[in-house]
Amino acid sequence: MESYLDNPKARFDYEVLERYDAGIELLGFEVKSVRAGRGSITGTHIIVRGGEVFIVGMRIDPYQVGNTTTDYIPDHTRKLLLTKKEIRELEETESKKGLTLVPLSLYNKGGKIKVSFAVARGKKQFDKRETIKKRDTDRDLRRLLKR
Repeated sequence: MESYLDNPKARFDYEVLERYDAGIELLGFEVKSVRAGRGSITGTHIIVRGGEVFIVGMRIDPYQVGNTTTDYIPDHTRKLLLTKKEIRELEETESKKGLTLVPLSLYNKGGKIKVSFAVARGKKQFDKRETIKKRDTDRDLRRLLKR
């Protein structure tokens, strides 16, 4: 399972409550571009509208600029592929106050590109400080054990 794009700020800014995996609708040259690592999912979010799930704000740069269509928009909204049961669950959780859907990574599974995303709650400032403090102490411990 190879990871193509990651969202490092997601785990820092949000508390992950539940994870989901979904397929994504991409054009042929977008698949090549994602496999080359040309894109970003930092600052994106997922919405549920009309019984369908979409990822908003994900940027995929063209693989070969000369071969792409002139009307290609790198950060257009893309559809996620989920079962009806999962879509109903996401509609219910999205309607709850304080919860959001945040993409975590794009990865390869069986030759297909999948999106891993989470139902998350935003962290408060003191929670972020705790995360930084824990990360720093873990790093210091690893340094001491290395010597």
